[in-house]
Amino acid sequence: MTGSDGQPFPDPDELPLEAAELSLQQLVLESSDIKAFLTELAILASTRLSGPGNTIHSGVTVLRHKRPQAVAASDAAARALDELQNGFGQGPCLTALRQGTTLLVPDLSAEDRWGPYIRTAAAHGVSSILAVPLDLAGDAEAVLNLYSGRSNGFSGEDVATVESFAAQAASSLRLILRISQLREARNDLTAAMQSRTVIDMAVGAIMAQNRCDRDTAFSILTRASSTRNIKLREVAATVITSISGEERITAYFDE
Repeated sequence: MTGSDGQPFPDPDELPLEAAELSLQQLVLESSDIKAFLTELAILASTRLSGPGNTIHSGVTVLRHKRPQAVAASDAAARALDELQNGFGQGPCLTALRQGTTLLVPDLSAEDRWGPYIRTAAAHGVSSILAVPLDLAGDAEAVLNLYSGRSNGFSGEDVATVESFAAQAASSLRLILRISQLREARNDLTAAMQSRTVIDMAVGAIMAQNRCDRDTAFSILTRASSTRNIKLREVAATVITSISGEERITAYFDE
């Protein structure tokens, strides 16, 4: 995996735990959106925890509108396991997400909670599961899901490592969520300004054609919008097009 400058990111296996935050910061800078960041996060977690004879599959589940969604995964197996759990509506990862606490299932064969899901997960080759929620300070709810094909596939040290890693990841994810929210707000504002410009142009045209004041011209425009059941901006654009012949009306703003 390389950055935009063509230089490779550090190998996660060679990173000390305290250096993981730097790698996560790089992911924030290099990821084009939240899904891309979470996908790289899942891959990073999987790579850091996997060892000889113990491949770890990692996924990230996010709670949206009170419904869990598998939004990112290190591989197809992790995505399938996350979607399987979401389909049952219960399991250790969803419990960790809802309770906001780390949950370790060291041996699925000895587990009596979440019966139908546990049996199905075991049939898919899973023997132990570790779920660590990401504290996003109310911006969203998410959990890092880790699956191992070995019983006791996660040591106490692994749990501590993942919790520390998750805390660093949550901090980075809060940042990218804020960046995304600001970008969306900026886009919404730009769209609103575009609409306002088109409407103002149409009002001016109606004032000139009908020799009326601004309020009267705006009433004519809104009445046409209501009568035709068409958005006000679209009616305004039609007015401008009928006068100027312009079909694409663009407003320009200083950045």
